[in-house]
Amino acid sequence: MDTTVSDDQVQEAEIEAIKQVIATLEHCQQNELPDEFIGLFRHDAIWTTGHGKRLTGRDEIADFTHKVLPGAMKESTATYEVVDVLFIRPDVAAVKVHAQYLTLGGQPTGNPGTPLYVMAKEDGQWRLVACQNTEILGA
Repeated sequence: MDTTVSDDQVQEAEIEAIKQVIATLEHCQQNELPDEFIGLFRHDAIWTTGHGKRLTGRDEIADFTHKVLPGAMKESTATYEVVDVLFIRPDVAAVKVHAQYLTLGGQPTGNPGTPLYVMAKEDGQWRLVACQNTEILGA
């Protein structure tokens, strides 16, 4: 029996771990869990929101998230789907995501989003490091 793990198998496992981070991000937003959401970011992360607000560091991201997330999903929900992963290095990836706000009945509302998340693997965990949320206008 060959127990050698191929590079493709390792990469698939890393992609699955990255997808789990995005699934957790979705869960945090849908369930309005700001502290769990903030925990996905590296301490020195940068994030530009879908409306262009630049946030630097986990503390600033936390302040913003605690203001906007509670109550945000009262009349809607959101989905996030990984559509592409580009490994810059084995421990750094650019992750392209499709985001969509939905009514509680499951109908799309507003424009979809196309976030780009640069993620880094540190201490065995993938973390959000540099994030840019972008709304797709005219979609």
